[in-house]
Amino acid sequence: MKTTLFRSLPILLITLLCISCANTTTGNRDHLVFRYNESANITTLDPAFARNKENIWGTNQLYNSLVQLDDDLKIIPDIAKHWEISEDLKTYTFTLRNDVYFHKHVQFNTQDSTRTVVADDFTFSFDRLKDPKVASPGNWVLDKVESYQAINDTVFQIKLTQAFPAYLGLLSMRYCSVIPKEIVTHYGNEFRRNPIGTGPFQFKAWEENTKLVFRRNPLYFEKDKNGQQLPYLEAVAITFLPDKQSEFLQFIQGNLDLMNDIDSSFKDDLLTQTGKLQPRYTNKIILEKSPFLNSVYIGFYLGESDMPVNNINLRKAINYSFDRKAMITYLRNGIGTPALGGFIPMGIEGYSGKKGFDFNQKLAKKHLKKYIEETKDTQPSIRIATVSDYVSLCEFIQRELQKIGIEVMVDVMPAPTLRKQKHAGKLELFRASWIADYPDAENFMLPYYSQNFTPNGPNYTHFKNKTFDKLYEKSFMIPDLEIRKVLYQQMDSIIIAEAPIIPLYYDEFVRFTQKNVSGIPKNPQNFLFLKTAKKCLK
Repeated sequence: MKTTLFRSLPILLITLLCISCANTTTGNRDHLVFRYNESANITTLDPAFARNKENIWGTNQLYNSLVQLDDDLKIIPDIAKHWEISEDLKTYTFTLRNDVYFHKHVQFNTQDSTRTVVADDFTFSFDRLKDPKVASPGNWVLDKVESYQAINDTVFQIKLTQAFPAYLGLLSMRYCSVIPKEIVTHYGNEFRRNPIGTGPFQFKAWEENTKLVFRRNPLYFEKDKNGQQLPYLEAVAITFLPDKQSEFLQFIQGNLDLMNDIDSSFKDDLLTQTGKLQPRYTNKIILEKSPFLNSVYIGFYLGESDMPVNNINLRKAINYSFDRKAMITYLRNGIGTPALGGFIPMGIEGYSGKKGFDFNQKLAKKHLKKYIEETKDTQPSIRIATVSDYVSLCEFIQRELQKIGIEVMVDVMPAPTLRKQKHAGKLELFRASWIADYPDAENFMLPYYSQNFTPNGPNYTHFKNKTFDKLYEKSFMIPDLEIRKVLYQQMDSIIIAEAPIIPLYYDEFVRFTQKNVSGIPKNPQNFLFLKTAKKCLK
C-alpha cells in the first residue's frame, strides 16, 4: 500500500493492518501457518529422490543447493556466494558462505546441536547422489562431471568432461541439495522421513498419507531486502486428501491457503470459458496464471521409412488442419497458449514466437494433395496413442482431420504401456509432453539430437537433421546466453520446417490462493517456495 494511502487512514486502522500481517507471538496465530493439500502424496523428503512435483515442493522448503533460480529463472547465489568458470567452460569453482547451518539434531554432537555447512558436505552429497546403492533417479545430473572436490572448507570445485553452459542450471535442481553425512549415516534409508537440511523450514512431524508439518528454521541464513530474516511463516502444514473434489471444498471453505492446478470435474465452476475466475469467486480467492515450461505435443515416429508419416507433406497437412486456439478455449477453459511456433515454450530464453502452424484448411488440403500424388495413398489413415486424460484433445484433432480426408484412430492406453511402446518405437503417433528439468532451452532441443535416439535417449521421434546436430553441438561452446539462444531459435525453426511433431500448446500453471495470502513467487517451473510467503489475519 502506498504511503499516500496510509496518510488518509485512521491511526487505529493502520495499527490493525500492521498487527494483522506481523509475526506476532500472541493472539490468533493461524495466519502464521500455511496450509496446502498434496493429492498425489509425498513419498520421500530425501532430495536425492525429488523427482516429481509433489516431492520437489516438499523438499524445496527443507534444503539449499550451491545456486538457486530467481523468479525469471536467472541463476543466483544460494550457499555459494559466488563462482568462477574457466575459459574452456569445464571447471567451476564455488566460494561458499560460512554462515549456513544445518537444522538442529542431537547426532551433530555439538553444544548447539548443529554445525555450519562446509565444502566436504557437497562432496558427500554428490557421492551419495551417484552411488548405485542409493539408486537416485537424479544421478544423471553428474553424467557430464569428471570430478569434484573440496579445496578447503569454503571452496568447492567441479570439473566437467566437456563444456556445457547449461550446467549451472542443473546445480539448482533439488537433487543437488546439501545434506549432512552424520544424519544420513545415522538414519540410512529412513533419512527419507527424518530429513535434515539447511532450508527455511525444518521437519517437525509426518503421519504418512495424512499430514506433514514443517516448522520455521530459526537459523536460516537468508534475509529479505529490508534485512528481516526469512521465513515469515511459523509453520507449513500439508495434508494428503487424494480426492480433488474434497480438496476443492476444503479450499473454498478457507481451510487451505493454496490450490494448485484445476481438476476437470470442477474447472467450469471456477473458470469461465476464456480462463477467467467466475464472478462469484472474485471477492473470495485469487487466480494466478503463468507460463509453465511444458510443451504438449503429438510426436511422429520417423524410424521406419515405410510409415505414411515419414512423408513431410502428410505431417504438414495434419499440422495445418485444426484450430489450436479453439482447442484451448473449448477443451481447456483458456489454460495454455496455442503452440503456433516450435517446441521451445513461452517463459524461457530461446522462445522466439516465430510462426509455425496456424489453422489453415486450404494449406492442409494442399499438402494432403501433394502427399497423395507422391505416395498414391488415396485414403490416408493414422493412429494416435494417448492416455485417457488427453482423449478429448485427440478426438478434437480426429474430427478436424476427417474433414480434409484423413482417417484417425485414437488408441487409449495406460500411461506405462504408452511410455514403454514410445521408447520401443512402436507408436506411429503418440501424445506426449516435455517438461524442463533445468532452465535452459537446450533442454528442449535435447529430444531432437540424432545421438539421442530411443531407447538410450529421449529422441522418441527418431528425427535426424545434420544442420540441427551441428547447431546443437556448437551451442555447448558458447557461454553467452544471448548468443546461445539465437542458435536455439535456429534449431527450433528447423523443428517447424521439418515437422517431426504436432505442437499442441505451451502449458500454463494455474494457482488459486486465499485473499489473505501474498509473497509466493511465480516461476515457469511451477515450483513452490514458501520462504517469502505471508498471511494476513482474515
